[in-house]
Amino acid sequence: MFTQEEKERYSRHFVLPGFGQEAQLKLKQASVLVIGAGGLGAPVLQYLTAAGVGSIGIADFDEVSLSNLQRQVIFNTLTVGLNKALAAVDVLEALNPNIRFKAFTEKLTSENTISILSDFDLIIDGTDNFPTRYLINDACVILNKPLVYGSIHGFEGQCAVFNYDGGPNYRDIHPTPPDPNSVPNCAEGGVLGALAGIIGSMMAVEAIKILGGLESGLAGKLYMFDSLHYYNQKIKLRVAKPENKVTELIDYEAFCSTTAQPLPMIHSILSSELKKWLKERPESIQLVDVREAYEREMSHIGGIHIPLDDILQKSKEISIEGKVIFYCSGGVRSAHAIMQLAGHANVQNFYNLEDGLKYW
Repeated sequence: MFTQEEKERYSRHFVLPGFGQEAQLKLKQASVLVIGAGGLGAPVLQYLTAAGVGSIGIADFDEVSLSNLQRQVIFNTLTVGLNKALAAVDVLEALNPNIRFKAFTEKLTSENTISILSDFDLIIDGTDNFPTRYLINDACVILNKPLVYGSIHGFEGQCAVFNYDGGPNYRDIHPTPPDPNSVPNCAEGGVLGALAGIIGSMMAVEAIKILGGLESGLAGKLYMFDSLHYYNQKIKLRVAKPENKVTELIDYEAFCSTTAQPLPMIHSILSSELKKWLKERPESIQLVDVREAYEREMSHIGGIHIPLDDILQKSKEISIEGKVIFYCSGGVRSAHAIMQLAGHANVQNFYNLEDGLKYW
């Protein structure tokens, strides 16, 4: 049942009233798939490994970047550039050699998700984009697997347990995805690093309780936490009409783009082309950085600095001749800057750096 080493390792669980060896044995026999080894996945993986969940899958096709280290505490400077799933396994095996790990380094798609998820008892969603969230949710509904969900943005976080004993799923609170143009990602809107630890730990607690045979406190509920004001709220969710139940996987990139509101005609440019322009005729180009001051202090590619909130008030600083390139971290705020300046006399010469500073 348990080796002497395991008895010592899990001794605090053994003496915990309401948990004990029975729940610990269930953990040892359980399997869980953590999708996303980032800000939320990092604490989830560390606590599930430490708790003794017998088999843990890690799905992440992304690589560790320096900007990840502010919140993805499972990694360090030496792991920058490595695949997150593989790098996480290296760390976790040292934490608990009793656990069986399996890394999935390919991107989840409608073609491979069912086969990957089917071997696990519980799924944990630590991803940060809507197409993947809907994909994971729908696969869990089809496979009838409980799903522990979390998300963070800015100072706020959410946590829930979906599809538990036929209970509500992600589509019951988000039947359709939001307009992609209205939802900034972490690079655009920022996130408090320590918040990932709070929400991720809550996700781990719910997973451990479910796998250990204890009652889930968030089954069919959505917990919302504001770390700036320490405000929290828990709301009960309702199951949508039966005829809306998911029966098959779809093209989720297309599904999440259908609700996007068309933007006004905006000229776009990629970093590769802009670099050519700057090399050939730098004097005919004005760069406009619409990020916040602290972002510009860390790095920039030149030009004038006008934060998005000040773009209308300071529009006279923008050139009326040549090409004007607006840029930010990922191309969202810079596009909105051009939209706000739609009445500018020379707007036809405005260009949005579509891929932002990713390739600089």
